[in-house]
Amino acid sequence: MKKDYIAFAKETLEIEAASLLAAVQTVGPEINDVVETILSCCGKLIVTGVGKSGLIGAKMAATFASTGTPSFFLHPTEALHGDLGMIGKEDVLLAISYSGESEELSSILPHVKRFNIPLIGMTRSKTSTLGSFADIVVNISVAKEACPLDIAPTSSTTLTLAMGDALAICLMQARGFKKEDFASFHPGGALGKQLFVKVKDLMRVDELPFIDSDTNMKEAIVRISEGRLGTAILVDTNKKLLGLLSDGDIRRALLKEDFSLDDKAQKYATLHPKVLDNEELLASDALVMIENFKIQLLAVTNSSNEVRGVLHLHTLVEAGIS
Repeated sequence: MKKDYIAFAKETLEIEAASLLAAVQTVGPEINDVVETILSCCGKLIVTGVGKSGLIGAKMAATFASTGTPSFFLHPTEALHGDLGMIGKEDVLLAISYSGESEELSSILPHVKRFNIPLIGMTRSKTSTLGSFADIVVNISVAKEACPLDIAPTSSTTLTLAMGDALAICLMQARGFKKEDFASFHPGGALGKQLFVKVKDLMRVDELPFIDSDTNMKEAIVRISEGRLGTAILVDTNKKLLGLLSDGDIRRALLKEDFSLDDKAQKYATLHPKVLDNEELLASDALVMIENFKIQLLAVTNSSNEVRGVLHLHTLVEAGIS
């Protein structure tokens, strides 16, 4: 008979959630001490741990680093074989071990104390080896692992990870860390693109499909096809914008009984179209304009209404602007 694994999944989540809620009641002044210690650090926050704690520690170091606290992960075994030299006199060490008795981690603690740097321990017991060496202890004890054997680190690793996130958030608050700061560490991410990519970075400036007031519809359609923008740009002799002739304008023109390919394109173009006269505008803000006006393309002009380039909706989408 097939088992109902949904019940097991729900039970796991309930046990781990209970561990997090219980930890809320035990958080105390030590958090203030940890945050102030890290804030006063002139070097880096070094995170260390073995096994599951090491994996959690690596993630924590990455979170700290990306939210304004210089940090990296150091494996205790590598530290014993030369990487202790990565620890500076102005650094702070955050060591993680649920039992507090990890052999590899315990081996480096006496050497770390020689550097006379602050040592923060995340463990379940102040009387453990790690707890005894630590200047500040963050309690990560749980009543029960979600593992049915109460052996595999589950609830404890969840709590440790959450406690690391809590410390990172505290430090973000203390530093006044803003989304602009986050984006500066993630220039390739979605937020970075929203806050740093400008219109000038994405607008097309070469081989633009210009037409003039004497161009007829037949020639204009050819220019639209060649330009691959779905639009021709109507300008005067000084390249000042007069209007835009889009595929949509052509379709509407074809519905007129008196339409002729010999007609001047200017007759059917959208005169005085929506334009953008600020190349420094964020591309994400330009996208908002395009969506609000329900158009495909924005002509980019200077203060004299001369065409500098065009920005197409598809370009923004392909660049990941949202």
